Amino acid sequence: MLTLSEPTLLHSQNLIDGQWRDAGLRARFAVTDPATAEAFANVADSDAGDASLAVDAAAAAFPAWSRRPARERAQLLKRWHALILAHEDDLARIISTEQGKPLKEARGEVQYGASYVEWFAEEATRICGDIVAEAVPGRKLLVLKEPVGVVAAITPWNFPLAMIARKIAPALAAGCTVVAKPAEDTPLTALALAGLAQQAGMPKGVVNIVTASREHTPGVVDAWLADSRVRKVTFTGSTPVGKHLARESAATLKKLSLELGGNAPFIVFDDADLDAAVDGLMASKFRNGGQTCVCPNRVYVHDTVHDAFVERLAQRVRALHVGPATEDAAQIGPMINARAVDKIARHVEDAVARGARVVTGGKRVRRADGPNYYAPTVLVDATPAMALSCEETFGPVAPIFRFRDEAEVIRDANDTPFGLAAYFYSSDVRRIWRVAQALETGMVGINEGAIAAEAAPFGGVKESGYGREGSRHGLDDYMHTKYLCQGQLG
Repeated sequence: MLTLSEPTLLHSQNLIDGQWRDAGLRARFAVTDPATAEAFANVADSDAGDASLAVDAAAAAFPAWSRRPARERAQLLKRWHALILAHEDDLARIISTEQGKPLKEARGEVQYGASYVEWFAEEATRICGDIVAEAVPGRKLLVLKEPVGVVAAITPWNFPLAMIARKIAPALAAGCTVVAKPAEDTPLTALALAGLAQQAGMPKGVVNIVTASREHTPGVVDAWLADSRVRKVTFTGSTPVGKHLARESAATLKKLSLELGGNAPFIVFDDADLDAAVDGLMASKFRNGGQTCVCPNRVYVHDTVHDAFVERLAQRVRALHVGPATEDAAQIGPMINARAVDKIARHVEDAVARGARVVTGGKRVRRADGPNYYAPTVLVDATPAMALSCEETFGPVAPIFRFRDEAEVIRDANDTPFGLAAYFYSSDVRRIWRVAQALETGMVGINEGAIAAEAAPFGGVKESGYGREGSRHGLDDYMHTKYLCQGQLG
């Protein structure tokens, strides 16, 4: 049962052109609590017609919004930011109920997502072009930054508030309008966030949210891909879906930001501070139950410190409390659904069959409140032959690989088509620079397990996508560059 201090935060309809509307076909789909696997809400199940109506609204709102002074856009974003923080507890309860993460983590997500709204509110007033030195007397050369137009944002279930805030805030700061589709598992958080944007005074049509079931999602997204009025797509999710978006948006040459799959290495060298390395791995691996795109998927530990590291790590992992968000002591919540638990179990079973040894965990957790729990797990003797070395597990499983020299571990770390994040621990400053430059990823944590920040560019290379979120670089991804040349001034 989801009980809020402000019940009006719960919405079940689409937000289109400033109005809460049912889907055109009046269809609905259920939202379930991962802890119990029981439905507790239902929302509009939209189709291509609803998606097109949202674009109609965003396209109509774009001229006025894009011409609105940057300071006014910034003030609206700041009001939205203040409302998000004012409703932190209720938003956290919505996140925990539909996504499963413990309440403490959910509150952290609200604060993290809000930080992007505040950051881009401030960046809106710093959008600057250039004056280019004149090459010919009597000419002035100017470079302007302009919003790209209507933006389609497609967000994942694992951070239902932070991901949509990280996409919508820079779009609005740049002067774009938005149509957005949250993940079918976690639509309520996005709808609550959109409701707060309305309360902040956001003009109608500037932010539009369309929800859809897994069955109807392709119709919604394909309508946006085919619509030439949608000038940019921003997506966080799997690499196969990202490739589909890239292919299908080619006909209208949309701008794309794709934050896709990862297979992050976490390297512990023989000169590392082992206690700090364990702290870093706990923060990066077990946050959100291991359900993040930047979670370490392969943990490489130097042979000489392997046993000591594993002993310390296992002690910490055994102490993690598994339970629903309603338990104050919960540190690992339920996985998002049964399919997620099945994948984790398959990876662990495959690893054990291929020679890995379970140090702790390695099994489903049976609880009276629901089926979607998996014990936080440490495996040793992991090898590249195992499925978990090349597929994202997306769960609380830390497989440990031994290595003996720097060149070997760099080769193994880079031996993946993905390149989102990497982490390593070392006290040798020369090694730090060598390894940081050698790792083929968009982000590197050096003696640090928590690397995301609103002021930093978040994104990957290779098949982990392109474009950046956060930072001034993230704002650039919502603008295009216009060059003006004025002559006869001499």
